[in-house]
Amino acid sequence: MPKVQASRRGKMQPPEGWSDLEPTLEEFKQKMRDAENESTAGKRKVESTWAVMRIHHQRSRYIYDLFYKRKAISREIYDYCLKNGYADGNLIAKWKKQGFEKLCCLQCIQPRDTNYGTTCICRVPKEKLEKGRTVECVHCGCRGCASTD
Repeated sequence: MPKVQASRRGKMQPPEGWSDLEPTLEEFKQKMRDAENESTAGKRKVESTWAVMRIHHQRSRYIYDLFYKRKAISREIYDYCLKNGYADGNLIAKWKKQGFEKLCCLQCIQPRDTNYGTTCICRVPKEKLEKGRTVECVHCGCRGCASTD
């Protein structure tokens, strides 16, 4: 995940309408800072990054919803957010494709990151899993992001 870049003075000014979005993105930035500084004592090794992944997903989904669903922001603001790392452009590109509308992270669809060369367990529809079994993704802590759930 790229870090959010601060715009340098004189190089790239935020587009008009940015002030409406800025307080929410600053709130996400503060949550991200808190998640990064959170103690990992008592957590499994894989659980230490789950909070960061969750906030990254929420921030990208927020910008995606504003631009594609609600049409509340302009293309200039959307491009500015992508360019400065406020949203993950690759994840948003997957959300636009059929079957990936609820995708939690890009690691879950990369077969090279799993033992058996398939996608993550969170991509399996809940009706195909055993009843009463709790499933958590090792990459991001997702409990199910299949598009049929």
